[in-house]
Amino acid sequence: MFSFLFFAVLCASCLAKPTLVHYSYSRAVGGGSGTSFSSDGQGRVTAIRVWEISNSYITGIQLRYDYIWSQRLGRTFGSTHELELFDGETIVQVSGKYHTNYIYQLIFVTSRGRSLIVGQPTQASFNFYPIHPDAELRLLSGRYNGNGITSLGAHWGVVFMEQGNSTDTSSE
Repeated sequence: MFSFLFFAVLCASCLAKPTLVHYSYSRAVGGGSGTSFSSDGQGRVTAIRVWEISNSYITGIQLRYDYIWSQRLGRTFGSTHELELFDGETIVQVSGKYHTNYIYQLIFVTSRGRSLIVGQPTQASFNFYPIHPDAELRLLSGRYNGNGITSLGAHWGVVFMEQGNSTDTSSE
């Protein structure tokens, strides 16, 4: 009986869809004081907004998933900068500058080589990118206080497209 059960489980596991994990996390940089945040949305990231105080630090970030903007992360104070992605274009790198108190610069690089550069090139550098070559930016997490973004991390994954033009946001 045990051998029959073992054989049945073995056969079922051979027929199951292979699970590939294409998820990675770029560890947060910055001091990390304040309230934690995580962007949230369904589908692909299709645009980015960043707020900054001129000649100073990043105050807020917002991602658009398909056609819906996520909640604003941090403060919406200062100058607003935006990058709208083309169809099929993805965010493949997030770089910038930080110190123990704030994120001072953000650079978002796309799969087509375009970039959004916001903030001041001062303090220590960081560079986030996915481990898997097919992965793209899925969400940002970190912390903010009453003035701006104090820490930032990036989460990468593969967005699997279903038949038609709808998206499945599972990151297997």
